[in-house]
Amino acid sequence: MRMMLKAVVLWGVLVVGTGLASMEAVHAADKVGSKSEAQKSKARTVEKAKAAPVSKKASSKKVAQQGKAVPRVSKAKSTRVAKASTAAPTKKSSASRTAKKQKTVDPAMAGAADLWHGQEHLAVRSGSALVIAQDGGEALYEKNARIVVPIASITKVMTAMVVLDSMPNLQAPITITDEDVDYLKGSRSRLQVGSVLTREMALLLALMSSENRAANALGRHYPGGLSAFVAAMNRKAAALGMSRTHFEDPTGLTSNNVSTAHDLARMVAAAYRYPLIREFSTTPGATAEVKGRDLEYRNTNQLVKSPTWEIGLSKTGYIQEAGKCLVMQARVADRPVVIVLLDSSGKQTRIGDANRIKRWMESASASGKATPA
Repeated sequence: MRMMLKAVVLWGVLVVGTGLASMEAVHAADKVGSKSEAQKSKARTVEKAKAAPVSKKASSKKVAQQGKAVPRVSKAKSTRVAKASTAAPTKKSSASRTAKKQKTVDPAMAGAADLWHGQEHLAVRSGSALVIAQDGGEALYEKNARIVVPIASITKVMTAMVVLDSMPNLQAPITITDEDVDYLKGSRSRLQVGSVLTREMALLLALMSSENRAANALGRHYPGGLSAFVAAMNRKAAALGMSRTHFEDPTGLTSNNVSTAHDLARMVAAAYRYPLIREFSTTPGATAEVKGRDLEYRNTNQLVKSPTWEIGLSKTGYIQEAGKCLVMQARVADRPVVIVLLDSSGKQTRIGDANRIKRWMESASASGKATPA
């Protein structure tokens, strides 16, 4: 009996031990599974964090730096700029190359090219225009400056040079005849047929007031007559290098008197060497005694009376084919220049263009920009 009881007890112990072992195995398996799941969850969290580091960083900064909104935004902006630079190294290197290239440009040369040749800085409305140093060299501004066009009474500058080259007696009288009347354009004149005036007065009226009868009379009284005078005008033009210029009369009433802005700049520079042409072309007004009457004449260029201009030589012109024209030698921004304006439309366009050129040059000088030599 006692042996049977021991066997029963032993069998119970074995059963309980086996059950406990099984339970421990189950618990162990559960622990392993939980640990594996936790590791997987942690891995997913890390992956998410790697996928969105900026959001995590920004979120942590937001919690840590409450009350410092402005520095946080500024720093975040810097971070974004830094990240953008890192993400696009090609653009950064391109910008760097551009910056280096800009640093190597001579500021004086850049200023000259930008200002003096940048036509967006100067809007000239005349059909042809030229601004050039009086002694020649590179043009400061030009527009259609090599196109051959009619030049109207700008012709009279050449007329004056040819008259003075012949070394005439300036006090000798010349008479206005029917040959001096304009039957081509029908322009008016207060010098009636039969009027007598000195050659000097005729030259003054031709240059200052663009008096056509006076200019034609000067040509007629040239040795050899009018045809010889016109031939001398063309020889003078050729001698000055005015290769695209042609004259057919001393007044400019014919549209066959043609030239270019560049050729006329040569003519103006040459005419400036004649003191009498400088004086007469810039005289604001004068009184001529003709047939016992005093006739008041004014300069056709209103700018010669302006205190803001320093003009050394001036001549205007107009016929329908040529439009309004103006040539001047002037000192602008402390530089002697020749200004040529041709084919302007409107009563004040050529004057407006001249003033725009003056302001343009003065602005450049005031800003210290260099000009071409």
